[in-house]
Amino acid sequence: MTFLPSVVQAEYRGGHRIRVVFNDGLSGTISFRRWLKGPVFEPLNDLDYFRRFFVDGGTVAWPNGADIAPETLYAATTQSTRSNITRLQPSKARRSRRSKASKA
Repeated sequence: MTFLPSVVQAEYRGGHRIRVVFNDGLSGTISFRRWLKGPVFEPLNDLDYFRRFFVDGGTVAWPNGADIAPETLYAATTQSTRSNITRLQPSKARRSRRSKASKA
């Protein structure tokens, strides 16, 4: 059976960012700016309206019927997590080389 991600919790994080938690425990803060194009998403450009989001049907939704597929949010969260790990790896490698050099 294929895993179907579902948002179980969402919390406003400023601007157009929402921290989401999925049914498998994955969590992350996502900027929704990239999806705010087209008539149904136009009202979400107003931060007061954007903050009216809620969790419905396993995803983040708004009173006007706008929502983003949970699979899309999940992919955005995993991409963000992977890029954070990638950014951390070079500094770990530098620290490792420095500590080896200082021991020699």
